Amino acid sequence: KVIRELQDLSQNELAKLSGIPQSTISGMESGRINIGVERAKVLAKALHIHPAAIVFPGWETERAS
Repeated sequence: KVIRELQDLSQNELAKLSGIPQSTISGMESGRINIGVERAKVLAKALHIHPAAIVFPGWETERAS
């Protein structure tokens, strides 16, 4: 959702760009529907980002001390 909003896209606009129904996008954003790797690839292409940003949004690496 954050990436979509940063690109100033509505759910309907992202649906048109990705071919994924708006209702599915809404479900994914609210956590009711699993995104899955294949949908992440499609969304990433539409948003011009790497799929990992969708699949692992909260990923943090530990810094070596």
